[in-house]
Amino acid sequence: MDVNEVLLPGVGLRYEFTNADGDRIGIIARRTGDFEMVSYPEDDPDESRPLFRLTQEEADTVAEILGAPRIAERFADLTREVPGLSAGQIDVPATSPHAGHPLGHMRARTRTGASIVAIVRGEDVLASPGPAEVIRGGDVLVVIGTHDGIEGVREIIRG
Repeated sequence: MDVNEVLLPGVGLRYEFTNADGDRIGIIARRTGDFEMVSYPEDDPDESRPLFRLTQEEADTVAEILGAPRIAERFADLTREVPGLSAGQIDVPATSPHAGHPLGHMRARTRTGASIVAIVRGEDVLASPGPAEVIRGGDVLVVIGTHDGIEGVREIIRG
């Protein structure tokens, strides 16, 4: 399926696609973290009709339902708006000295400036994990920050 991505300066990103029924659908990912679903009538492809809005929490829940790996892609797409900001995924090996310990004990943001914005655990996504969330071997950390910051988190995980 082709998805057209359009940068909306000051607003966020708009994704557009045509579904299997031939309906043109748009998803506006706002910089605030909210999302708006719109449709386009056949007779006027430039006019959009709001369908519904989702808060960031609601969108994260829908992302979990529809497929955990998509959340990492969404963060990667949103970071394109901010020069110097990147998204990365870091595998946590079972041998990591941080496996089995709370996320906050790593002090990753304090040490590197990068933030762990989600943990992908199998098919589940823990969006915006708190410092008490225990990291497990096999987890994938979704990290937002500078390239150096992300590499710093990777080094911390390795020990």
